[in-house]
Amino acid sequence: MFLFSGVDTMAKFLTDTLHPVQIVWCRQLGLLLGVMVLIALRGRSVLHSAHPKLQIGRGALAACSATLFIIGVSYVPLADAVAITFVAPFMVTIMGAIILRESVGIRRWTAVGIGFIGTLIVIRPGMGVIHPAAGLIIIAAAAFALRQVLSRMLAGDDRTQTTVAYTAIVSWAILTVPLPFFWQNPTSGLEIALLIGMAIVAAIAETLVIMALDAAQAVVVAPVHYSLILWGTLYGFFVFGQLPDGWTWLGALIIVASGIYTLNRERLAAAAMKK
Repeated sequence: MFLFSGVDTMAKFLTDTLHPVQIVWCRQLGLLLGVMVLIALRGRSVLHSAHPKLQIGRGALAACSATLFIIGVSYVPLADAVAITFVAPFMVTIMGAIILRESVGIRRWTAVGIGFIGTLIVIRPGMGVIHPAAGLIIIAAAAFALRQVLSRMLAGDDRTQTTVAYTAIVSWAILTVPLPFFWQNPTSGLEIALLIGMAIVAAIAETLVIMALDAAQAVVVAPVHYSLILWGTLYGFFVFGQLPDGWTWLGALIIVASGIYTLNRERLAAAAMKK
């Protein structure tokens, strides 16, 4: 998560001079390189999927969510943008109930409601505190949440490595189509270094996530995602001189607490089903 936050920081810095589509393409290229390493180590069997159409759809959502997030973060402080993305787990709960017909008890619905209150505290709609581009970040979070729902649909038949591989390959391929219309040649050594660094760090981060998911269950690893608010705040302060205000911290704490509670309820529900 520390490395992924570093990738977001480099991406935000680059939005001053380069188009978000070009930046996301380079970022996804790094994820693709990580997957190529995985395929080299474990063979082409990694690409065997029982549901290729769902995998392609998930990859398309990855391209969409990443692009919208980078556009949004070009206007919104990094820590604020990260806090807004934390609404995704609540969207997963809602989509799971609607699409997968999952049973959601009153406690989880309450956690979802409290989490959305926390999101409203961060965004404060109508008060002019957060740039309207925050709406793009919310849409990006919704696309990310739908990706997670597709992951649940794929989990019983496809391995985690297969899902990650398809996501990297498909998203990179989709972003390659419009790339010629947005490509700008880097004009400085700093831009070139940041683009290359972003791709390499993204590849390392993706590889570490794959290793983490191999070593532990997703419900155990998932809460670590919330550490992004800490890394985003540190990067935002040292690179951009931005710090979240008190209301943003309050909203983020409410979101994180509700999200961890929701994840814990899902873990207990999964354990009960296994029994």
